[in-house]
Amino acid sequence: MNSGHCICPIELSEKAVTCDLFIIGSGMAGMSAALFAARKGIDTVLVGLTSEMGFASGVIDLLGIHPVATATRVEDPWQGIKRLCRDEPRHPYARLALSTIEAAVTTLLDVLAADGYPYTVRARRNQTVVTPVGTLKSTYALPHTMAHGPTVLSDRQPCLLVDFPGLKGYSARQIVTSLAGHHGGFQTLRIPFPGNSGECYPEQMARALDTVSVRRKLAAALGPHVGAAAAIGLPAVLGMYRTQEVMADLQAAVGVPIFEIPTMLPSVPGLRLREIFQQRLPAMGVRTHFQNQVTHAQRLTDGRWCFVVAPANESEAQIHVLARSAVLCSGRFFGKGLHADRHGIRETVFNLSVMQPKNRADWHHKDVLHQPGHPVNRAGIAVDELFRPVNDHGQPVYSNLFAAGSILAHQDWMRQKCGGGLAIATAYGAIDACTRGLG
Repeated sequence: MNSGHCICPIELSEKAVTCDLFIIGSGMAGMSAALFAARKGIDTVLVGLTSEMGFASGVIDLLGIHPVATATRVEDPWQGIKRLCRDEPRHPYARLALSTIEAAVTTLLDVLAADGYPYTVRARRNQTVVTPVGTLKSTYALPHTMAHGPTVLSDRQPCLLVDFPGLKGYSARQIVTSLAGHHGGFQTLRIPFPGNSGECYPEQMARALDTVSVRRKLAAALGPHVGAAAAIGLPAVLGMYRTQEVMADLQAAVGVPIFEIPTMLPSVPGLRLREIFQQRLPAMGVRTHFQNQVTHAQRLTDGRWCFVVAPANESEAQIHVLARSAVLCSGRFFGKGLHADRHGIRETVFNLSVMQPKNRADWHHKDVLHQPGHPVNRAGIAVDELFRPVNDHGQPVYSNLFAAGSILAHQDWMRQKCGGGLAIATAYGAIDACTRGLG
């Protein structure tokens, strides 16, 4: 895939789509960028695969670990970000004022609350949640369905953990065994999911619980086993579109607080976010082309970008888009924003310079569990203070091309536990810079 200052070799017609902003990528960064752009009144087209949203746990991390070399947990993520920016001045967070990061996250959480899926935060500190394998994780914002979990852990409340036969990758007994050294007040229960006698799938379970009759049956099955439990923990399947109703009905029926624990993939909380974005963005005027991919990008002599978009259905015609500016939010290897082979790592749309170790042998440390992480995990697109990709000399490649999200270099979002915050905040920063460029 090539890029360059030349006439786009596509025969443009009146059918070509024109816009002010073209966003590549439909993960958290791309979706957030489209939301922020729409709120500013920018005429936006969004293209990309949404599959990676199903891999999101649904919690929003700001910063959970710093420094990673010592695996130090961060209690106050805002103070942690200050230390991170001081210690790692090339980290993407360091391109943003702390107030900008806070504004980005607050804006998104306000939108989610307005759409019936509120998040809970605790002032100036992280919350601790249980993972599907029974480990503990620090995060900043939790969907309301998980809100009571940190209280159970901090107050060591007696709790009943429930799972269902046929639900793979989730075991209440495994979670209790893993947490034995931290909290011994858990009991387990396995009951059939209403109307299911075989394998259970999280998405289908969640959609089923949007139905009143199904959640009544689940409440009836849970009721006799509450006992001395002060709360009930369930896998994250408590509704897809009506989570507030599902939570209220179940808690009223069993008489104690209920909370979700994330499951293995696919993640229902991630799918909920995807559904909200997919409904909200078109209503805000964003022209979306989900499951489509950009196959070609070139720059016209007048500075505009010309893109070729391939539809998911091969029988449909390609889409040609002319845009004044573009934001690259295509993710890393899983999102196909980066591609690695024996010769190195390349960016797949604009053929941008990728910050990476000089030798392939240096991508990984010889110790697989090396605590500071592997150098390849920090590979990506380096940007300037306006989130414009730069060349090997640190100069912006194009004045109207920006980048955001996990494709950015100098960060290891998995080890630093900052994935959601990084995606949202850098998308906000990129859209702010893009807005100024568009005038």
